[in-house]
Amino acid sequence: MFAIVETGGKQYKVAEGDIIFVEKIGAEENDSVTLDKVLAVGAEGDVKVGAPYVNGASVSAKVLKNGKDKKVIVFKYKPKKGYRRKQGHRQPFTKLQIEKING
Repeated sequence: MFAIVETGGKQYKVAEGDIIFVEKIGAEENDSVTLDKVLAVGAEGDVKVGAPYVNGASVSAKVLKNGKDKKVIVFKYKPKKGYRRKQGHRQPFTKLQIEKING
C-alpha cells in the first residue's frame, strides 16, 4: 500500500516502513505525527485520487530526528566594484518513519 502526502509544500510517495526527510515540523523526537493532506492512496491496482485530498485518509508517522542539512554557501559578487557577500545557510529538517496508512 502506498500514499502520496503533502507536507511543507512538497509531495512525497510513501509506504509503510519508509523513512523520509521533510521540512521541519514542530514536533519533538519520538512523537507521533498525523499527515492528513493525502493526495492519493493505492494498493495493488486500486487507486483512490482526491480532489484535492482523499476524504478520511491519513498517514501516521513517528519523528525520528530533528536536525539541520549540510551548509549551502551563498556568495554574491560584482566584478570591479569591491562587492562581495558570503553567507551560509543550513535548512532544518525532520526525519519521519511511516508507521501506518489509513485510507
